[in-house]
Amino acid sequence: MPPASPRSGETSLAERFLYALAWLVAAACLAPIAAAAVAALAGDLATWNGLVTTVLPVYVVNTLLLVLLVAAGAAAVGTGAAWLVTMYRFPGVRILEVVLVLPLAFPAYVLAYAYTDLLSHPGLVQSTLRAVTGWGPRDYWFPNVRSLPGAATMLVCVYYPYVYLLARTAFAQQSATAYLAARTLGQGPWGAFFRVSLPIARPAIAAGTLLAVMETIADYGTVAHFNVRTFSTGIYQSWFAMQDRAAAAQLALCLLGFALLLAALERVQRGQTRSYMRGGGRLGGMARQPLAGWRAAAASLLCLLPVLVGFILPAVVLGGMAAGSGQSVLDPRYLRFVSHSLLLAGCAAAVTVAGAILIGFRARMRPGRSSRLLLLGAGLGYAVPGAVIAVGLLVPFAGLDNLIDAWARERFGVSTGLLFTGTIGLLVVAYMVRFMAVALNAFDAGLATVSPHIDAVARTLGRGPMGLLGRVHLPVLRGSLLTALLIVFVDSLKELPATLIMRPFNFDTLAVQAYRLAADERLAAAAVPSLVIGGIGLLPVVLLCRAISAEGRKAAGAAAPRPSPA
Repeated sequence: MPPASPRSGETSLAERFLYALAWLVAAACLAPIAAAAVAALAGDLATWNGLVTTVLPVYVVNTLLLVLLVAAGAAAVGTGAAWLVTMYRFPGVRILEVVLVLPLAFPAYVLAYAYTDLLSHPGLVQSTLRAVTGWGPRDYWFPNVRSLPGAATMLVCVYYPYVYLLARTAFAQQSATAYLAARTLGQGPWGAFFRVSLPIARPAIAAGTLLAVMETIADYGTVAHFNVRTFSTGIYQSWFAMQDRAAAAQLALCLLGFALLLAALERVQRGQTRSYMRGGGRLGGMARQPLAGWRAAAASLLCLLPVLVGFILPAVVLGGMAAGSGQSVLDPRYLRFVSHSLLLAGCAAAVTVAGAILIGFRARMRPGRSSRLLLLGAGLGYAVPGAVIAVGLLVPFAGLDNLIDAWARERFGVSTGLLFTGTIGLLVVAYMVRFMAVALNAFDAGLATVSPHIDAVARTLGRGPMGLLGRVHLPVLRGSLLTALLIVFVDSLKELPATLIMRPFNFDTLAVQAYRLAADERLAAAAVPSLVIGGIGLLPVVLLCRAISAEGRKAAGAAAPRPSPA
């Protein structure tokens, strides 16, 4: 006979231990956010008054303008591309619906390096223009890529896939009845789109746009390279250039408030998306309307353009720059950068996914308000820029290091140095805080396929929490957890602000090396680490492309006419 199951309401020691670890991980995720707020509020008002009268208005205006431009651009490009590939048949649509997500492989600052080399005064475009026309440097006007609109363009090219993915899913899952009714009542394709399909998909589009905006306010590499003064650049300059910790903390608090507001809006939009996308029948299952002539050519060009600008052209430019740079990724110095990057990203991915398993399992076993608070607190870090997390971790741990050092000097006459600040461990914690929400979402999506009845049966047969997690949940979640590992790994590899502020001494990564070389205007040399980052970034994007391709084949099969019975 199987052993008796635990009594109802009884919690075993192993279960308590797992739940305590889950709360500890959530507290670690929430601690730097709270520490940044406390450090800012404890700062001198004179520092705040100085910020208000000098740099704060510039940071506010530039950040808001950047947010507005990226939101409008990402929403327009992502929504338009999603509608075209969902509803129409034109040359290359099967390929384009997949490759439209490829720009996610590159961080925005890598695109900034490529287009600076391509479009600057000595670059290929302007040099060719002068050679063909015979113009001199002052005979023509050319837009300056290193500007706020240029930074917004780079960010749109990288982040529009967030809108595209959510909008494409929303359009495919909409009720076909409403759209067909609008066409029957005399609306043309554009009228049915603007009056029916677009309003229904609005929550999904807004959610994707908010994700793009949250990534925009967290960006540092692009705006720093283009000399755009935003909150992210202000935090870094206050911390390092001015050595003003109070100013950095107060700027971080401003950015934190904006980020948390966006996070709340994104959560509301996500709930509305789940409510509005359902209906009888699916637009994605309808036969796509064929386009011919100039309409087909225009649709193909419009869908190809974001991929060309956001992936193909930067990859070609970076490849040419790297080939002429005289540097090799096989050089011992570059191999050290690669090993540092892989070590940090690998540790961050393992720690983050392990923490997500603990938190997700606790929420599964003990649903209720406390579990919702646990998930909310652990997932807030994704809405918080890396610079804010870095400030929130360095301020308290630097104080702790100083206290330990002072105590050791007084008691034993020795200096302990920095035990926590500037270590790999603290940087890994920063990555975990930043990307815990990504791992939690993957865990939750995988666990949704496991019926709660299976948990009940396993517990009835005597499986404790460790047995249930190890023998039931983890084998089912293998694919979801692998996806989470890859995404967190690549996101950690691309993360720049937290790495710049918190990395150990003489422990540079690919992202830091690319930023340093670009800051010294050595763009050809910066292409080598940039290409490596982009190559590794293709891993999760390829998985995403495969999932989109499989979904497309399934929808095509559903739309195909079935043979009538004999």
